[in-house]
Amino acid sequence: MAPARNGPLYPVLGFLVCAIFIYLSFGDLWFDYKAEPELGFVKRNGTQFVVDDKVLYVNGWNSYWFMDHAVNEHSRYLVSGMLEAGAKMGLTVCRTWAFNDGGYNALQISPGRFDERVFKALDHVIAEARKHGIRLLLSLVNNLQAYGGKTQYVKWAWQEGVGLSSSNDSFFFDPSIRRYFKNYLTTLLNRKNTETGIEYRDDPTIFAWELINEPRCMSDVSGNTLQDWIDEMSAFIKSIDSKHLLTVGLEGFYGPDNPKRLTVNPERWASELGSDFVRNSASSNIDFASVHIYPDHWFHDKGFEENLKFVKKWMMSHIEDGDKVLKKPVVFTEFGLSNLNKDYEPSQRDRFYREIFDVIYKCSKRNRTSSSAAGTLVWQLLMEGMDGFNDDFGIVPWERESIHRLMIEQSCRLGRHRMDKKLEQVCSRGQ
Repeated sequence: MAPARNGPLYPVLGFLVCAIFIYLSFGDLWFDYKAEPELGFVKRNGTQFVVDDKVLYVNGWNSYWFMDHAVNEHSRYLVSGMLEAGAKMGLTVCRTWAFNDGGYNALQISPGRFDERVFKALDHVIAEARKHGIRLLLSLVNNLQAYGGKTQYVKWAWQEGVGLSSSNDSFFFDPSIRRYFKNYLTTLLNRKNTETGIEYRDDPTIFAWELINEPRCMSDVSGNTLQDWIDEMSAFIKSIDSKHLLTVGLEGFYGPDNPKRLTVNPERWASELGSDFVRNSASSNIDFASVHIYPDHWFHDKGFEENLKFVKKWMMSHIEDGDKVLKKPVVFTEFGLSNLNKDYEPSQRDRFYREIFDVIYKCSKRNRTSSSAAGTLVWQLLMEGMDGFNDDFGIVPWERESIHRLMIEQSCRLGRHRMDKKLEQVCSRGQ
């Protein structure tokens, strides 16, 4: 009889209803990163970044402290909170440290020795960024002493009795130190993320690698020592990881042989640091150029209005280099205005940010298919209660509505040509 055929369906339907209920209630506990829509790798097409054949502009920020805060459970929530906040502002890239050499919570305890607990913290940072749709620009070592830097590598070489010189600049030319750094690169690039199961070199969440934060080699003002190091290390990285973009991490100063040293550099000292923006960025394995903007730290006798005029000149000079000489994208990977300046007023920061955002937007709008003006990264964004990690540039963006609004507006202006549903929601809220 016909009704008898329906009998076996009841237990099946009951099972399905139960399964659906359990999934809806606890599905987030089974979240599988591999089940997420695949991110495309960011690539370079001439002077522009592209993802899936569409132009990508960088509008983002610096939070160097991510790995450090992800180590401990009580502070890990700050990483997720900052990434979520960035996503809600429509930001696309965050720059952060993928190094901590020696000292507290060191990733690399000594040459070739790593703390798995800290490595898992970096795994978490990358996994959380992926979850929030934010790409990471990961810096690989510091020219400065914070978080170890090249100073720590030199100390290691001396402790092992193999150092050639006590100068911090021996980081760039000492064969033993170069070997230390290459071992670190090999370990990092081949690392398999314990949360996602993806090797770093295969993870499109990583926007790019940055060789070194603000390199200077003042013992060789000709620039030959630093250039040789850039050429060697960039080729080494590409031999392991050909999928990701690579930049140097420059401040943007012009060297002694560059005619712009006299007309664009802030002061004479800027040409005597052993670096040169054009020469270093032109290295064959470097995919895009990086520049910083800190006129109030670079000049010793100028007020805000003069510094603001310098900003536009500085930016347009480097964009011109990207367009005509390098033929590569240019990203202003750090910029900020100190709140310790004697004439500082909060409204100045609004004008400073606006000037920088406008230069990028106007260049991109004027030359949509060819401008090297690829974007900016604010230094630095923090969450509430992080005063110990703040400096005279740090901001909690939502605590100053005008800055918060400027950043959202820039996301919407730059993303208008490739608007997705997420950005549409950001822009509709921002308005």
